[in-house]
Amino acid sequence: MLIPMDTMTALSWGRAHRGPQEIRRPHWQQEAGALAASAGPYPRLARGLGRSYGDSCLNFGGTLIETQQLDRLVAFDREHGLVIADPGLSLFALIDLCLKPNPDGSYWFPPVVPGTKFVSLGGAIANDIHGKNHHLAGTFGEHIVWLELVRSDGSLHRCSRAENPALFAATVGGLGLTGYISRIALQLQKVSSPLFDVEDVAIGSVLDFWDLAAESAERFAYTAAWIDCLALGEGLGRGIFSRARHAQTPPRAIRPPHKPALNVPFALPGWVLNPVTLRAFNTAYRARLGGPRRMRRGVSYNHFLFPLDGVGAWNRLYGPRGFFQYQCVVPPSTMRDAIPAMLGRIAAAGQGSFLAVLKTFGPRPAAGLLSFPMEGATLALDFPNKGTTTLALLDSLDEILESAGGRLYPAKDGRMSAASFQRQYPGWRNFAQYKDPQFSSSFWRRVSGTGLGQEPIEESPAICVGADNR
Repeated sequence: MLIPMDTMTALSWGRAHRGPQEIRRPHWQQEAGALAASAGPYPRLARGLGRSYGDSCLNFGGTLIETQQLDRLVAFDREHGLVIADPGLSLFALIDLCLKPNPDGSYWFPPVVPGTKFVSLGGAIANDIHGKNHHLAGTFGEHIVWLELVRSDGSLHRCSRAENPALFAATVGGLGLTGYISRIALQLQKVSSPLFDVEDVAIGSVLDFWDLAAESAERFAYTAAWIDCLALGEGLGRGIFSRARHAQTPPRAIRPPHKPALNVPFALPGWVLNPVTLRAFNTAYRARLGGPRRMRRGVSYNHFLFPLDGVGAWNRLYGPRGFFQYQCVVPPSTMRDAIPAMLGRIAAAGQGSFLAVLKTFGPRPAAGLLSFPMEGATLALDFPNKGTTTLALLDSLDEILESAGGRLYPAKDGRMSAASFQRQYPGWRNFAQYKDPQFSSSFWRRVSGTGLGQEPIEESPAICVGADNR
C-alpha cells in the first residue's frame, strides 16, 4: 500500500514561515516506522497537529511525517488513570474520553495542558508543553511513564526515567529530533470535576502582579494574567489576573464542543489589527469585570483553559503575512525589572498584542535537556508580521532578555540566532549527541549552525496547496 504523499507548501501556526517539503501521512504504525527508518538523503521530521508557531514543526527541503491519522487509543486503565496511545491522539480526544465520571464521582484529566486542546500527545512531549499550573504540576514530560522511540537505523527503544533515561531526557522537549515517538504512556491526574471555580482580579499595574501571583500559587492550582500591553505610565502592565481550581461539585453532564462557535474563513487584511482596534479590544476585555475589582465564576474547562479554541483558525486574524509569537521566561532575580522593561518597550512601539499573557513558573527541575520552563516569570505576546519594524522590536526585546538571563520558547520561535539559542540552552551540545542523524527541522538547522532555516515572509505568498496546515 502506498503512503499518501504531497509536495506542498506547509505553514507553521503563526503563518509567517512556510516552504516546500514532502509530506507523508501514514495510517498505520508500520508505515510510520518504515518512513522513520527509510534510507535517503533528505532529513525527516514527525509532526502532529502543527500548532507550533515558528519553524520547529517545519522541515523545508525535507520530509514531514504527519501523525494525524495515528490517533489510536491503545489502552485506558480507568482504575489508575494510565493511558497508552499513539502519538497523533489529540488532547481534545483524550479529554473527551475523560468526561465519564469514575465510580467514586471523580474524573481523570490531563495533568498539563497548553492554551489549546488541539495538540497531539507526541507534540506535547516534543515541546514539553506547560500550562497555567506549572507551579504544581510541572511540564507534560513529568507525567510520561514511558515512550517508545523509532530511530532512523530501525531500532526501537523503550525510554523512561529508569530505562534509557538519557535518551528519554533528550526526547522530552527534544522537538522531535531524536526520532519518531511511536507510543506513549501518560499518567492522568484525578480531579473533582472538569468544571473550574475561577476568580478574576483586576490589577492596576505589573507591580500588583508579583504579590498576587505569589499569594495565589499557594492556594490555587491554575494562575495566569492577561495584560493590556498598550498601557504606559502608572498603568504599565495593568490587566486581569485569573486564578482557578477544579470545582468541587461534579457536573450533571458535560460534552466537549466539536466545532468552534466562530470560524475565520480566510486571512483578514493586514490593516484590521492596528493600535485603534487593539485599544478597543483591551478596553472591552478589561470591562468584562464590570464594577468590582474581583469576580468569581464557575466555568467549563473549555472556557477557562482553551478560550481561543472557540474561534476556528484564529491565526488568520493576523492577515496573509502571519504573526510572530514571542514567549520568554526570565529568572526571579531579574523578572521584576525585565518584564516591565519589555512591556514599556512594546507599549512605546505601539505594536502591542491583544493576547498578552503573564504567568509564573515554579522551581521545578526541567524534565528534558531542552525544556523551556525554569523558575521565574514568562511573558507571551503575538505581533502581526509587519516585516522589518516587527523584527526590530523583537530584537530589542531580545536585548532585555539576554541581559536578564532569560530564554525564548523554541515551540514559539521563528527567528532567534544560533548564538542566542546556544547561550540560552547550554545543554544543547549534550542534547546533540542523542539527536537522530536523519531527523532535522528548519529550526534546528538555524539554531545549531548546521544549515539555514527559513526567513519569515515579507509579502503575501501564493495560497498553499492542499489543506490549511494548522
